[in-house]
Amino acid sequence: MRIGEVAAAAGVSTRALRYYEQQRLITSSRSAGGQRLYTPDAVQRVRWIQALYAAGLSSRTIAEFLPCARTGVVTPEMVARLRSERARIDHHMRELAATRAQLDAILVAACESGAVGPADEDGT
Repeated sequence: MRIGEVAAAAGVSTRALRYYEQQRLITSSRSAGGQRLYTPDAVQRVRWIQALYAAGLSSRTIAEFLPCARTGVVTPEMVARLRSERARIDHHMRELAATRAQLDAILVAACESGAVGPADEDGT
């Protein structure tokens, strides 16, 4: 797959793909004309990288975790690091849930006061 195809399929820019290569998060080969060529699994890998970024992991941390995900081989140090990142994400999720609950309370109060109409099915 060419860089534009992977970018479109994964929902990222071609610039992001070049950055991921620079950070050694993905790899490509080159065509005879010098164009980057990716394997079809690059799309899923880029999506996963995006999810890890969204969870707050740095490119350096992601680069350390990727080989473990591919091979399943982890060191005790890596297990400790994975657990630490998971705990950090869990904490952040609890904070987000608390914030959402506060927003829900404001919406309920607004609906009860008649300031806005009834809530949608998703609670908003």
